[in-house]
Amino acid sequence: MTTSLLILTDFFQAADAALNYATNLAAPLDARLVLLHVRRDSILDPEMFTGQLSNLSREAIHLALNSLARDLSVPVVAEVGHGRVAFAVADAVSRHHPALVVLGRPDTSGTPDELVTTTSLDILRTAPYPMLVVPHTVHNPALPRRILLATDGEEFTLGQFAGTARHLLNALHAELTLLHVTPDTADDTDTATLDSVMRTGLAADLPVVHTRTVVAEQPAEGILQLAPEYDAVVLIARRRSLLGQLFHRSVTADIIRQSPVPVLVLPAQE
Repeated sequence: MTTSLLILTDFFQAADAALNYATNLAAPLDARLVLLHVRRDSILDPEMFTGQLSNLSREAIHLALNSLARDLSVPVVAEVGHGRVAFAVADAVSRHHPALVVLGRPDTSGTPDELVTTTSLDILRTAPYPMLVVPHTVHNPALPRRILLATDGEEFTLGQFAGTARHLLNALHAELTLLHVTPDTADDTDTATLDSVMRTGLAADLPVVHTRTVVAEQPAEGILQLAPEYDAVVLIARRRSLLGQLFHRSVTADIIRQSPVPVLVLPAQE
């Protein structure tokens, strides 16, 4: 089966940044792009009242999708979904089995955290799948070479997504750094952190894997402190945290919302 990347687009700036980034990723992965625009016409959509949704007609949407597809240098198909984004994505994933779901992170700097609803977290809760979130501020879509993988040191498995994640890192010839955040200056868990990742096979074929430990009261604080030094951040999202914590208390949500570099979220199988 041909590898594909599922790209969400609403034709705004953040979606364009994500599309440019995904187009560059497609080459080393030998992948095609699946462009998905979701007509968010459900009255239950929380952003229906913010004025941030596209209200294009069906004809305008098809014209816009065709225009985007014509300008791309890689194979592409375009689709239109309806209703809640998470359910439209789940449907597209079930049919295309993409390596990644890719979406842009819009500018929410003027919105209080407790009022911010991210499509990415909704998708991860509804249908956990490897997801790449590209900030709207990323104007250089160069391939990520230096990647920071944040882990809590606990055992995990990526299950059906292990092969995809390993293929992505190998195709990018990535230099991987494993990060453990601790509030204790005496804590030295580099070996445990490395072992927990190596046992998944995620870094098995990479020539060099580094480890770092940073002292910070909160995991998100430590990750965001180092993120600007790297081209991308990888998070292992445990299902219990996605389902059991409020949005503003989730480490995954904090990093997705604030990271200056793209964030790859890999759902752990527990």
